[in-house]
Amino acid sequence: MTSTNNVEKSKPHRPPALPIVPPLSFQLVVTGVYRSGYPLQINYPMLERLNLKTIIYLGDSTYREETTEWCKTNNITLHHFHSPTVKEPFVSTDPETITEALLILLDKRNYPVLVHSNKGKHRVGVLVGCMRRVLMGWGLAATNAEYGRYSGEKGEADLEFIELFNPKLDYDKEFAPDWLRSQ
Repeated sequence: MTSTNNVEKSKPHRPPALPIVPPLSFQLVVTGVYRSGYPLQINYPMLERLNLKTIIYLGDSTYREETTEWCKTNNITLHHFHSPTVKEPFVSTDPETITEALLILLDKRNYPVLVHSNKGKHRVGVLVGCMRRVLMGWGLAATNAEYGRYSGEKGEADLEFIELFNPKLDYDKEFAPDWLRSQ
């Protein structure tokens, strides 16, 4: 007769895993480029897995000291472009800001990169829309549809900006990303 031992084998004690919580509106744009809302401390463990080299912040508020310190600790280059909320007819998107941000995205040495605004909707949507239309050759309908998935109904001025934006971009072709359509 065989006896059964109901004693459980003890498992080694492991510390609880950190939660993997993405920032608001987080999404992969193309390989090496992500978009989101403002990252919070709860998002850091998830973002650390991406091994970010660069963060582009399009916003009108000062970057939080806590997030600045986190960037320094993780050797992430931070680019803060002052970008106020579009309020027609008095405040519109600054073409120079979008051009400068696109130039960062046109250099794969900056990858992986996170592009974010406060909620990851309108300002990031304009940048990604310009990237899609101008640099990737997307049609306007597809670009507007992607913008709308994040922004909802607001954004007529943003959509018009994306449609009419035609920058002169001087970049090093040696470091251009693979997704760039030939210019």
